Amino acid sequence: MAKLFIQSYGCAMNFSDSEIVASILKKEGYSLTNNLEESDLILLNTCSIREKAEETIRKRLKNFNNLKRRKPSLIIGILGCMAERLKDKLLNEEKIVDIVAGPDSYRDLPNLVKKVKNDDEKSVNTILSLEETYENIEPVRINTNGITAFISIMRGCDNMCSFCVVPFTRGRERSRNPKSIVDEAKNLFNKGYKEITLLGQNVDSYKWSKETNNKKKLEKFSDINEIIKFSDLLEMTAKINPDLRVRFSTSHPKDITTDVLNVIKNYENVCNYIHLPAQSGNSRILKKMNRTYDREWYLNKVDDIKTIIGKDCGISSDFITGFCSETEDEHGDTLTLMDNVIYDYSYMFYYSERPGTLAQRKYEDDIPLDTKKRRLDEIIKKQNTHSLKRNKLTIDNTYKVLVEGYSKKSDDFLKGRTSENKVVIFPKKNGVIGNYVDVKIRDCNSATLFGDYVR
Repeated sequence: MAKLFIQSYGCAMNFSDSEIVASILKKEGYSLTNNLEESDLILLNTCSIREKAEETIRKRLKNFNNLKRRKPSLIIGILGCMAERLKDKLLNEEKIVDIVAGPDSYRDLPNLVKKVKNDDEKSVNTILSLEETYENIEPVRINTNGITAFISIMRGCDNMCSFCVVPFTRGRERSRNPKSIVDEAKNLFNKGYKEITLLGQNVDSYKWSKETNNKKKLEKFSDINEIIKFSDLLEMTAKINPDLRVRFSTSHPKDITTDVLNVIKNYENVCNYIHLPAQSGNSRILKKMNRTYDREWYLNKVDDIKTIIGKDCGISSDFITGFCSETEDEHGDTLTLMDNVIYDYSYMFYYSERPGTLAQRKYEDDIPLDTKKRRLDEIIKKQNTHSLKRNKLTIDNTYKVLVEGYSKKSDDFLKGRTSENKVVIFPKKNGVIGNYVDVKIRDCNSATLFGDYVR
């Protein structure tokens, strides 16, 4: 069989997409390999969210030069957001690349590969779809632990945040038929998987109806005529089996409705965790980012979460520091927002101007790099303090942990996660990979909990 080497960068959606690519190419006779030397086709699934992400891809391509010289028949392709953003231009910039395929073009990969093989001609397909593209494809799980898996439920984003390139590289929002999602989740559970993560660029804006999706039939959901919202889908998935944990990512605060919060509250197997990206703690900057909410609204949403679900609900965030025209006082507002919420953890970056975005076209990137980095460092230090504070609250409490594998540092210990998405390390003497165990927390640091098996 021909050998496929595929490597993913960036968000969870890219890793999920790579599983779809592997499924498509498996039907064409390709088997997966982790050995570059034996590969016949190398595909890099790329990210464009920040300039540094694209630089990483370009550096990776340089590593393939010697391999390509030794094996001229080797085909190298760029997939994903970087492919969609640069299109044909990428072939001129990176001579080693043979194929460029955007996120909605993976069904065409067999044709693109044949074109390179048979016609010795480089090939490009970066046409974005207006419909959900891959809902009837069963992904080939890559590097799976057999316990946790991603399920893509929608694609694209309509939010048009001024700093973000995703709407241009992933297209408009479109959602999968709910039956296909529920069936995929059931199939995974029947194969022994214990946790699924529902994925989308803006997952909680999921919506589906017969009227807006080419009048496709819902089969056993055929009596449902109204729009199926994310809260409905979340509940459908939770009802599959109480032993199947359900997570979701990534959220936009405006779409975390009371209905979603109540589903989390009412179903123990829907994880007690929400990723709620703030991006900034200052209302003027939020408006400039086109985030559709201000500081007060965001804090009220956090209050809703803590009131309905409880104060133990895990909350994480995203922050961008040094956005266009951000002042020291406005940076200070982000720090005080963090003090108000006390996040469990956050993803934090300094602003990176992306070509084609509203911010790049309309605003000056006027914050010096050293100022961006200094502000980022202040945010990271504060988050580390808050993460430790939140983790200390778990000491002497017992949590239900899904065991996912061995600790990276020692095979004498197992690792798993709580419903709140906290990593737990504990001795392996009684735990079984793939099972739920109760663990009493005895110690922690800012990133990890340490405990002992209870039962």
